Amino acid sequence: MAKLLEKALTNAIKERKRTLGAKQIISSMKDSKLVVISQSVPTEIAKKIEETAQTDNVPLLHFNGTSVILGKLCGLQFRVSTISLNSLSDTNVQAILKEHGTK
Repeated sequence: MAKLLEKALTNAIKERKRTLGAKQIISSMKDSKLVVISQSVPTEIAKKIEETAQTDNVPLLHFNGTSVILGKLCGLQFRVSTISLNSLSDTNVQAILKEHGTK
């Protein structure tokens, strides 16, 4: 499992510097440093998030797991289909993307 992503997710949850849910992420994309999408997100919604992220130049990470696994990785007791992190530094974002083999 990705240690950098896990640490960034748990820190964002503790500090409340994150946004959960597809609709909220789309409306608050400008504040995001990194968006993580699980495999459980329907294709239509994922495309909308991808387009919004590309428009606002926000890095996007496709998480190779379900919303249940992403929720557990965040340390939450419920499913998390999408999460955006608002307080990451650029070097942390680049390290997470590199760890996951994303551009």
